Amino acid sequence: MTRGTPKTVHTLKVTLRHVKPPVWRRILVRSETRLSAVANLTILAMGWDGYHLHSFETPDRTRYGIPDRDDLPMFGFGRPTLDESKHKLGDVLPAVGSKLRFDYDFGDGWEHDLVVEAIGRPESASTYPLCVAGKRACPPEDCGGPWGYQEMLEALADTKHERHAELVEWIGDEFDPAEFDADEVTELMQSVRPGDRW
Repeated sequence: MTRGTPKTVHTLKVTLRHVKPPVWRRILVRSETRLSAVANLTILAMGWDGYHLHSFETPDRTRYGIPDRDDLPMFGFGRPTLDESKHKLGDVLPAVGSKLRFDYDFGDGWEHDLVVEAIGRPESASTYPLCVAGKRACPPEDCGGPWGYQEMLEALADTKHERHAELVEWIGDEFDPAEFDADEVTELMQSVRPGDRW
């Protein structure tokens, strides 16, 4: 991660799509952060474990991620994935209102909206990245995407549900879908260097 005082800081709102009640985070990230690090920070902020593939996509369908040598347009169709480690947040999202879709775990299909809420000067007393707000716990890995998560919540809440015992055994009884702590997220984002966790 870049050391020293950043010139500008992006305030990003990260919202998990297709999940109700909403799961979201507001994070402050140095504008010069590479998208590969933004991916890892987003994963940490949301609460994912980080062992699945991911990618970013702009509204004009430009895709960023970890390129594969076979990921080339064939016969003029499609677009290659641009290397996320070679592009900075401030270049890809240059203005307030800019947005990206962040996809995580292509099997379960977790989609997130990343929206720039502000770009400003850093506060001298702050260390970045920061999580300043959010709501609700991240769904557990491998629970079947938004629809599987909804079914899981219903089964956990109903002791008579046919899958209640199975899911309690799998997830444990400590999982609280309403739980969220911005300070814990900040500590995690600041203590784990992108890539160290995976």
